[in-house]
Amino acid sequence: MNKIVIAGFAVFVCFGLASFTKPSDKPFELLKQYMSGSFSSELQSQNDSDYFDIRLRMEPIWKSNDNEFFLYVEQAMSTSLDKPYRQRIYKVIKESEESFVSYIYTMNAPQRFTGKMGSDEIFSVITPDSLKVLEGCEVRLFFNRKLNQFEGSTADRTCPSTRSGATHTTSKVVIGPKGMNSWDQGWNDAGTQVWGATKGGYEFLKK
Repeated sequence: MNKIVIAGFAVFVCFGLASFTKPSDKPFELLKQYMSGSFSSELQSQNDSDYFDIRLRMEPIWKSNDNEFFLYVEQAMSTSLDKPYRQRIYKVIKESEESFVSYIYTMNAPQRFTGKMGSDEIFSVITPDSLKVLEGCEVRLFFNRKLNQFEGSTADRTCPSTRSGATHTTSKVVIGPKGMNSWDQGWNDAGTQVWGATKGGYEFLKK
């Protein structure tokens, strides 16, 4: 089994901390605020050699409204920021005042977006209908008002994977004002984990 996996989206530690940000009467706006920005797992990697120093950027793109927003997402090793290993677009929609879904999309020629900001003109050359959704890999999020954070996961056995003998993946995520915890794991048909972190998710602190 791999020593770690570089997380894409997902364990439940308190990233909320009400003393940092007061709970909002508009959780959807709060979710966008929490998810937007630059994040780093540098501190975790310094404390535990099982985790790499990963940099994560999540940039708002296109025009948002009261029911949805889009993010350009880029992850890279701290030593190779110009060569991200994952580039995605997330579409986050509001199902209710306290429940949300984040859909994950791939795009053609993602390298052209490396290092770009959400306001860059380059994002105007693609539109949502040109993206390919990763079926079954969406993350459902719920607002934990008591902890002032969002908690969620993928559904069981719905997100396919062929990596290292896996048949499906699971993701768990906690998103709060100080950052997010993301835990991706790969499983085979027998329910045995074949790749991914075993101790817990990546702790991405907001910079």
